[in-house]
Amino acid sequence: MPDSSDPKAATDAKSAEKIVAHALLVGDRIDAAGLERGDMIATAPFARRLGPAKFVALYRFGVAVFIGLTPAEEEEFLSQISERIVGKRDRKNDETAVLEIQPGHDDRVPPGGPIQVPDLSAARFLVVADVLAKTVSLARDEGALSGVFDAIEPFAAALARTGHAPLNRRKMLRLTGQAILAQHRISGRVAVEETPEVLWDHPSLERLYTRLEDEYELRERARAVSRKLGVIVETGQALTDIFDVDRATRLEAAVVVLIIAEILIAIAQIVLAHH
Repeated sequence: MPDSSDPKAATDAKSAEKIVAHALLVGDRIDAAGLERGDMIATAPFARRLGPAKFVALYRFGVAVFIGLTPAEEEEFLSQISERIVGKRDRKNDETAVLEIQPGHDDRVPPGGPIQVPDLSAARFLVVADVLAKTVSLARDEGALSGVFDAIEPFAAALARTGHAPLNRRKMLRLTGQAILAQHRISGRVAVEETPEVLWDHPSLERLYTRLEDEYELRERARAVSRKLGVIVETGQALTDIFDVDRATRLEAAVVVLIIAEILIAIAQIVLAHH
């Protein structure tokens, strides 16, 4: 907070321009191929300048990031690319941040406060957009994993209570498949722990990215998700192994019963033949 007794700090705070950045999950994937235009500022992710202080970035893992647009303008833009959104979502996962533009100041990310930047350049937008897109995608995966854990719990509870695995093997395999898909999305498509390409050309913005990464706890959240994924995959594998053992045991019992039945039939035939 600026010191109210400092005239320069009060003037800076008064003259600072605030712009809202909004990231939202719109689908499983966005296909931006063929959207290239003259006002494009990046290709990976696809990003455009829509006005003096208006930007949009589209990420292939289904996240759109806007800066300086009204909700109506965001909806209008999304309607224009509606056919390029695969697996549309209800947009419950979103993240909003406030950028405070203070010319002549350094990049700062106060805890819980607005992101303070000296200007809203295309490069700075891409840094901020990258962090917001990753945090929204992580929120999606965190929610999905919570659902998988909730579904696995009854299986584990039944196993602990009865000593026998439930018979719904197909459902357990589906849950394991969901965990593997989430793991692939995090490690392959979102690449949470990788730095954005814009830092290659603008290494001076690396400090801003690092501070934003710490503020949104991207690495810690990604590692927590990875650990949960590992637990789910291991649990699913253990349960499917139990299913396989139970099935093999039942097959062996059926074979033994058939052998005994065949022996009894043979004995009966011999007894009848002697009579």
